[in-house]
Amino acid sequence: MSKSKIAVSGNPLFPVFLKIDQLQLLVVGGGYVGLEKITALFKNNPNAQVYLVGTTVSSDIKALIKKYPNFRYKERSFKKKDLRNIEVALLATDSQKTNLRIRKLAKKKNILVNVADTPDLCDFYLGSTVKKGNLKVGISTNGKSPTFAKRFREVLEEVLPEDTDDLLQNLKKIRDSLKGDFGEKIKQLNKVTASLKQSDQDNRS
Repeated sequence: MSKSKIAVSGNPLFPVFLKIDQLQLLVVGGGYVGLEKITALFKNNPNAQVYLVGTTVSSDIKALIKKYPNFRYKERSFKKKDLRNIEVALLATDSQKTNLRIRKLAKKKNILVNVADTPDLCDFYLGSTVKKGNLKVGISTNGKSPTFAKRFREVLEEVLPEDTDDLLQNLKKIRDSLKGDFGEKIKQLNKVTASLKQSDQDNRS
């Protein structure tokens, strides 16, 4: 039985940040797109657990085996057994027919799937991210324009100061020193950080 849907305006995606060093990740495709996917994963966490399968694996991908401890690959065609114990799959072959076949197998195992350049077949997207120490900002255009997400990321990287992480560390120390229940701590932190908004307004005036 089909369920009715509520009309949604704008971006309906729910943002999450995955601990990819605790998840088993599969990338299928050993070419440029596969390299792009694993580069994004390792950029966010060099301890990501990535297993790649590709009929032909590029030399650039093979070189990563020396750099990242949890990366492994097989240079052969995809086999159904490659999905064993996998929790997230990124499909990046140059054959849409192959991607679709693997996606169907993965969905039967309740594996989250991303299919390169095919938003309608994705359970999630790999958005652009900005990182300043412990601060990480994710950017999504709901698959409409990865190029815009990339440019906006560059803007944020320039705008956010390099000492942003120092601020976060100081706020953590303040939070740890606060007394009272969770609600009271939130009130006190709101008072402390209110000056950040005022400082931003002063800079723009």
